[in-house]
Amino acid sequence: MNAMDAPSAFPRIISVDDHTVEPAHVWQDRLPKKYLDTGPRVVRAPLKEMTFLGGRFAPVMGEPGGREGPVGDWWVYEDLHRPLTRLDTAVGYDRDEIRLEVITYEQMRAGSHDVPHRLADMDVNHVQSALCFPTFPRFCGQTFTEARDKELALLCVRAYNDWMVEEWCGPSARGRLIPLTLIPLWDAELAAAEVRRNAERGVRAVAFSEIPPHLGLPSVHTDAWDPFLAACDETGTVVAMHIGSSSRMPSTSADAPPAVGSTITFANCCFSMVDWLMSGKFERFPGLRVMYAEGQIGWIPYILERADVVWEENRGWGGVADKVRRPPSELFAGHVYGCFFDDAFGLRNLDAIGVGNVLYETDYPHSDSTWPKSREVGEAQMGHLPPDVVERIVRGNAIDLLGLTPDGLWPGAR
Repeated sequence: MNAMDAPSAFPRIISVDDHTVEPAHVWQDRLPKKYLDTGPRVVRAPLKEMTFLGGRFAPVMGEPGGREGPVGDWWVYEDLHRPLTRLDTAVGYDRDEIRLEVITYEQMRAGSHDVPHRLADMDVNHVQSALCFPTFPRFCGQTFTEARDKELALLCVRAYNDWMVEEWCGPSARGRLIPLTLIPLWDAELAAAEVRRNAERGVRAVAFSEIPPHLGLPSVHTDAWDPFLAACDETGTVVAMHIGSSSRMPSTSADAPPAVGSTITFANCCFSMVDWLMSGKFERFPGLRVMYAEGQIGWIPYILERADVVWEENRGWGGVADKVRRPPSELFAGHVYGCFFDDAFGLRNLDAIGVGNVLYETDYPHSDSTWPKSREVGEAQMGHLPPDVVERIVRGNAIDLLGLTPDGLWPGAR
């Protein structure tokens, strides 16, 4: 009997934060010929050295065919050399076996980059549908934002989106993979056009940076993003922000080990949410909705409490009296969604967050993923909740937010 057909009181999961490792052909198949030697491509080469301290990832590639160190597959684009690592695709490995090391496509779980294998791994994990963030472009397309040749970068963004919609989420996915597209972050007008282009083919989610100024971009307190936000408002496109989408993972010092940053990964989401709540954007764009992938939810009640106190007592001198006209907690209820995969504390305090503002995720295939036991984790942490509440958290809220069919499938797959 197929795992998807096994009897269970736990609803079939719609994960709003999984990841795809792009196949090597994505850009080579879609860019004009003149860009094939400068656009993203994969080479096999040794690793000379690699560190990940203070939230900074620093790999150094050796010469292709050389023997300076362990061999892996690398994405090469302009001056960027980015290896595939075990952290990109860690599921199936014992926790103590997961290291920061380079790998090849053959050494990763096939479900990381292959649709049929992904669906099979979703079946094992009681997952019906999944929204996937990118790997090589980084979580909101920072790779292309940092590129010198913006004409090529725009083509790369569009090529990724075409692959995401037509291939990754195409007919073979049977509606079970939900598209998440990118925008050219360096130009809000171009970003708005890309949102509308993808919305016309059924896309309802776009990746964005949790803290744009960390990327050298305007903050949400300016009007610079208004064309993009207007397009999202008009098309019902959700702004999805993943931890690390500001290219700066939280840390405390340059020599802090990765365990420090891993413990406080929610911090950027926290800062970002306060930015949005105090920006006035939710009142200017009433249909705008944002979600925080992999940010967990246990921290939200206190931040809402504090934001309301500041708004009530300090808005006269706090610079928000003329643009934030409702308590931040009310704005949160109508516009913000927190996403979690393992947060028992948050679920015990769900009444202070809001049942309608919480989404479930599995983080496949990353090292934090609850695969293949996302169902068991969910059952253990949500056992105290009524079945209708569990249904909303595990799938119902995602269906409403992402415009899925009542069966939880993306209607644009064909």
